[in-house]
This record gives sequence, C-alpha cells and structure tokens, in this order.
Amino acid sequence: MAASQSSSAAGNTNIMLAIFEKKTNTVDLYRPLRNYITFHYSEREAQNLEDDLQTLKQLRSDIERHSDPSLPARRDLFITYFKALCQVETRFPISPEPEHVNALTFVWFDAFKSKLKASQQNIHLEKGSVLFNLGAVYSQIGLSFDRNTVDGRRQASHAFMGAAGSFAFLRDNASVKISVGSSTTLDLSAECAGMLEKLMLAQAQECVFENTIAKGSTPGVCAKISRQVGLYYEEALAALNVAPLNQHFDKSWIVHVQLKAAIFYAEACYRYGLELHEKEEIAEEISRLKSAVSVLTEAKKNSRGAAAQLPDAINKLEGNINRNLERAVKENDRVYLMRVPSHSSLSPLPAFAMVKPMVMNEVLDASKEKMFTSLVPDNSAKALSRYTEMVDHIIRTQAEKLQQASELTRVRLKEMELPDSILALEGNFTLPTNLKEDVEAVQISGGPAGLEAELQQLKDLRRVNQELLVQTEELLQKESREDAQFRSQFGTKWTRPQSSTLTKNLLDRLNRFAGNLKQAADSDARIERSVREHSALMAILDARPIESALPSLARPIMSFDQNEDAIVGSLKQSLRQLETLGAQRAGLEDMLREMKRKDDILPKLMTSTGSYEDLFKKELAKYDHICEEIGQNIEAQEQLLLQIQAQNDEFSVLFNLEDYKASREKSYKQIEAAIAKFREIKDNINEGLKFYVTLQDAITNVKQQSNDFVMTRNIQCREMIEDVQRQVAGLSFQDKNSGGFNNNYPPVGNQNQRPNTQTDPRHQTPYYQQSEQPPVSSYGHPPPSYGSSHHQPPPPYQIPPSSAAAPYPPPQVHQQPPPNHDYGQPAYPGWRGQYYNAHTHPQQQPQQPGSGPRPPYTIPSPYPPPHQGGGYYKQQ
Repeated sequence: MAASQSSSAAGNTNIMLAIFEKKTNTVDLYRPLRNYITFHYSEREAQNLEDDLQTLKQLRSDIERHSDPSLPARRDLFITYFKALCQVETRFPISPEPEHVNALTFVWFDAFKSKLKASQQNIHLEKGSVLFNLGAVYSQIGLSFDRNTVDGRRQASHAFMGAAGSFAFLRDNASVKISVGSSTTLDLSAECAGMLEKLMLAQAQECVFENTIAKGSTPGVCAKISRQVGLYYEEALAALNVAPLNQHFDKSWIVHVQLKAAIFYAEACYRYGLELHEKEEIAEEISRLKSAVSVLTEAKKNSRGAAAQLPDAINKLEGNINRNLERAVKENDRVYLMRVPSHSSLSPLPAFAMVKPMVMNEVLDASKEKMFTSLVPDNSAKALSRYTEMVDHIIRTQAEKLQQASELTRVRLKEMELPDSILALEGNFTLPTNLKEDVEAVQISGGPAGLEAELQQLKDLRRVNQELLVQTEELLQKESREDAQFRSQFGTKWTRPQSSTLTKNLLDRLNRFAGNLKQAADSDARIERSVREHSALMAILDARPIESALPSLARPIMSFDQNEDAIVGSLKQSLRQLETLGAQRAGLEDMLREMKRKDDILPKLMTSTGSYEDLFKKELAKYDHICEEIGQNIEAQEQLLLQIQAQNDEFSVLFNLEDYKASREKSYKQIEAAIAKFREIKDNINEGLKFYVTLQDAITNVKQQSNDFVMTRNIQCREMIEDVQRQVAGLSFQDKNSGGFNNNYPPVGNQNQRPNTQTDPRHQTPYYQQSEQPPVSSYGHPPPSYGSSHHQPPPPYQIPPSSAAAPYPPPQVHQQPPPNHDYGQPAYPGWRGQYYNAHTHPQQQPQQPGSGPRPPYTIPSPYPPPHQGGGYYKQQ
C-alpha cells in the first residue's frame, strides 16, 4: 500500500491508503487468436482483422511495461483494454477445450502477497485483474491530489469513488467467474473486492468531511458526515477481521483501519456534543463524550504498527473531548443537575452518506466498440437466430392478445354507444365522421344559402348568350338590307350573290342556339323551383355547428331518488379506468419490444460451453413478468367491461336512451336527405353553368365568322360600286388584266385573308364560301326565319320527368366547327370549371392573351372581360 498525509481543519493529521497494481507475466495474444481466425474462418478474414489483432497486442504490451507514467493515462489504458477484452470474450472461446483458443494462459500475481499467483486459460482472470488494477490506479490518483485545498479534496473524493466503483464492478461481474478456475488469488475474491470498496468509500467520505470542516458547517452536519466515515471504516474492518482476509493482509492494514474507525466515531461524538451543548442537553452530551473517550482509549492499546500520525491525531482529539467533557460535568453538577444516561440507552448517532461508488457500466460499456465485429461463429449465429425466433414468437403472441383485448373493448363500447351517450348528455356529442365530413364539404362550397348566387350566375350567362345572338343576327340583317338596297339601285348590274343565300348556314346555327336557350331557360326554372321547394329541408345544413341542430340527451324531468349524478359519475369513472388499462397495454407492448431491442445474448452464446436450451430457458424467463402483467391487464379489463355493462343498463333506463337514439337517427336521415338534395341541385347548376359557357363560346365563334363575312362583303361592295360607276360613265376596261369585274372579288371562306384583286378572270367564284363547304347550287331560296321551326335543331339536353337527372348533358363543340356541324349540341373540351364566377373565385389569375378562347362577348355588361382580371376561363 501507499500512504499520503494532509492536515485536517480540525487540527488532526490524517493519512490515507492507496493500492499497488497487480503484476503479470508477458502473454502473446496475437498468434493464438490469429491462428484461431485462420482455422475457423479464413486466412482472408485474418488479414482483414490484422489491425485489430495488432491493437490488442499493443494494449497488452503497454499494460506489462508501464509505458506511460501518467496516472490518468494509465487509467484510460486499463479502460480501453477492458473493452477490448469484452470483444475478445464474445468471439474467442478461451479454454483448454480442443476447439477453443487453448494456447493462451494468463498469469497474475497477488497484489498483497506478491509470491502468490493465479494461472488460468480463462479470460475472466484477465478481465478481473484489469478491473483490480483500474481500482488501484483510481486510488493512486486520489492520493496524488493536494488535500490542503478545497478543490484538491473534491477531486480526491471523486477519484476514491472511482476506485470504489471499480472494486464493486469486480465483485459483481468477475470474482465468481474467476473463483471457478483451478488457480486463484485472494485479492480478486468477492470478499476482498467488497472490503476495498468500503475502504475507498471511507476515504472519499473523509475528503468530504474535511471540506465540511473547512466551510464551517454546523456541528450537527459535521457529526453526521463524520459518523458515516466511521461506518465505512467499521465495515472494512469487519471484513479484514474474518476469514479469508484476516490472515492475508499485513497487520498495519488492520491497525490503520481500526484507528480510523475509532477516530471518526469519536469525532462524530465530539461534534454531536457541541450541538447538544448548544441545546443545553448536557446529560446526553456527557454520555456521548464519555463513549468517545472510551473508544479512543481502547484504540490506543492496539496502535502498534500504525503510522505515527494516527496516534498523534487520537491524542489531540482526546484532549479536545476531555476539555468539553470536564466543562459539561461541571455545568451539570452546578446548574442542570441532570441524570447522565448510559451509553447503551442512547440512540445511534445519525449518519449521512455523501459519496457512493462510481457507476462503471457506462465507463466500461463495450457495445460501441468496433474490434472484431465481423467475427460471428456459425453455431453462435444459428443459436442466436433460433433464440430471436423464440423471442419474436413471445412478442407476437402477446401482441395479438393485446390487440384482441383492445378490439374487444372497442366493439363492446360501440354496442353500448359509449362514450357517445355521456358526451351527448354533456352537450359535446358530434356527428359520425363520414356524415360530418359531408356536411363540412357542403358548408365549404357555400351551403344552401349560396345557391341563390349560383342561380343568378345562370341568369347572367343566359342573358349574355341571348344578347350575343341578337347582336349576331342584327349584324347579318344589316348587311342583307344594304345588299338589297344596292341591288335595287343598280338592277342587273349588281351581279354578286344575294346575302340570304350566303348566310343560310350561319342563320341556321343561330336558330338552333335560340332553341337551345329557350329549353335551357325551362331547365333553369325547374332548378329554381327545386331550390324554393326544398329550402326548408336544406336549411339544417347551414347550422354552425351542425351539432346544434341535433336533439340533446336531457336529464329526466322527475327523479325519485336523485341519483342521476351518482350513476353518471360511476360510469365515467369506469370508462376512465378502462382507458387507463388501454394505456397500460400500449406500454406493456412497448416494454416487450424495448426488451427485445436490448436483448443481446450473442456474447453469452459465444462463450457458452453448456446446452443452448438451458441458456435459452434462462434468458426467456426475462419476459415472464411482462407476460404476467399482460394477462392481469386483460383479466381486469374483462371484469371492468361487465361492470360497465351493468352501469350502462341503469344509465339507459334512467335517461330514456331509446327515445333519444330514435330522434337522433331521424336527424341523421334528415341531414343525409338534405345533403343528397343539395348535391343534386348543385350538380344541376354546375351542368347549367358548363352548358352556358360552352354555348357562349360557340355563339362567339359564329359571331366572329359573321364579322368576317360582313367585312369581306363590304370590301366587295365598294369595289363593285366603283366598277358599276365606271360602266355607267362609259369607261373602257380593255387595259385591265382580267375580262370581268366579278373576278375582282375573291372568296371569303378564309376568315383572315384579305381580298385579292389579282385573281384569275377566267374563274368566277362565290363571294363567300366556308372552307370544305360545297358550292350553293341555287340562290333563289329566301333566308330562313329566325324562329322558323323547319330548321329547329334537336334540344341541347333531354329533360326527364324526374328532376334528379342533370338537365344539362355535356355538349360537344369544336373551336373551328366544320360547315354543317350541329351547334345545337356544343362542347368545349378545354373547360375546367365555372366560367362565370367573378365573385367566388377572386384568386384566379387573368387569362393571358392567346392562351384561351376568344372573349365570350363584347357587349357592355357589369361583368369584367376575360383579360381584365376576371380570369373566368384558364385553358389547362
């Protein structure tokens, strides 16, 4: 052992103990381990693990040679080597067995009797010796600090706790395994490790006591801390005085620990006596001080072999105690006259532990080490796979039980309509999820109150289409009147075809559109009547929240025993208990999965030499207590559900739940009917909007063709007037390139082509002809009447007897229709939504020029044109 001294604040001179490391013989770890890898795995695997083997070899060499004299570096070396040994243990079975690593023998000498040694082909001897040396280095570090300073005493105390933790870890994890070997040393026994743990804790607490004195703490606090120091020394002394340690340690060890125990017991009595004196409890003070003097006197008789500082400390402390004792006796004899109790009748001195062994599990945790991680023996891997399957079976079985219990709870509560009926009583009832979502969708779309605005949109679009028709017809009629006027003026010289002949197809289309609009107006009227007729039914959908329109569960009007609150309260409490059981089930399943996640038995499998079945049985027993808790949870739930059933029956009778359910179901059906009717009307309105938008585009197309026709006819009219005036004036046309003036009027079938005055005079063509349209054979037919029934197109949609069908079937229209296409069934494939909705879609972007159809209309109206922020149509 090593000793160091420091002066305490109480005037005593104290020394502490440190432990020397165990010695060892040189061991070659490299060659046996490499040979094992080569034989059981491959030479390639051995080459891959060359760095790990060299690192392990270097660590063992550093431990043997004391390469770094720094104590902290030595401590870190032992920690690193211990973690490496943990990796070796899980992958290399070291034993005399033929299939194991049998060429390795570890030799370690006793730290207290250096002539004794242990020799084992067992890695546990190596690990236990490293743990012992780690504790020894911690004790040396503690002794190295200057305990004359507050910080030095604090650091020393921490180091001694590290030593105590190392010896405790040795006792709990390695001592028993080492004792199985044929050759062992006593310093690695559980008894010795436990004694050294208490000794290190005593020295750590002693450092705390010195700091407490230095800070000037109260006598009572100092007494408690001092007493705990003495208790630790007494526990160490008890272990040293019995077999097997009583014949193993030098006499000076036992004397040192004995004197320290006596000193700190007397110190505690002395400090406690000061507190008693302040409280004027003089009689107990006298008894405590006499006990302290007795202990010190007995300790001095056995102080031979102790360091000189300890007897000196005893003498100084004894002097202080005697002075206080003499004072207390005098005061009691003269003033207090109290009876002094015997020491055996007093309660034990209070103690307070300020230190505990350092937790070494995290310090020595090797789970994150990467050394030899690629090595997993085949038999161990198979055994691990089988064990994992067994664990998975347990977890799967228990999880199914938990799931069935939860499903049973859900079904039973649904049958009893709980907790919905409780919520209804409190006014917190909500609609079923699907029905609530449907109601919210209706309200988001505007609800029944918003249908009036959409009906107004239908009227506006119908008016716009009507005005476009009138404008287009007036345009053609004006051109026809002008042509008739010039034909009357010039007679036979006005040779171009009549307007009524050329505009026959355009007027036919306008007639069809007019019929379509008439039938659409009838459909609009039906929709409007449906809205008025069913407004009362749909009004429930405007309720916010919708639950306000539902019936409520009310308390009974008359009650004879006034026990409604008790019944409701007991039912609520049972439901809360059921919820608690459900939460516990979730926690139990998580505990099972977490236990599996942490359940790594590979190290045990790789080092096991017995039956895997026995190991499996032992390891699977870890899950038994959770399985038992799951069974208890399910059983408790079954009993609770029976109780809830009885409580709910009583609740149902008291609050007349059957009538409430009937009225609630009636409300549900009313809401469903209102939603169905709203959707029907909404779909009809949307169909109408699509119809009007598509028809508007078709009318706009015809209007554009009419504009082109009128423009071309005006150009032809001016040129023909000039020719006729030249003929009347007798002008000569011989110098012209063509022989007839009619050849100056090109066809107008191409809407964007300007008249060509250089056409061939030998070919006379009609002044207006649509593309891909055969020439008109006769011009003698009068123009059809706008309202003529002979050219009435088929209706744009069929109105069935029931109003449930959509009144606006999707029409089909192309942007550039061929000649004879039926505009009475228009369609616009690019339509993506309500065309006319300036107020409900303000966020839409304006239509970019050239990206969509022509403007739907050009007449003045209160609605913004497409290119000025309306954005009613955006081609996708």
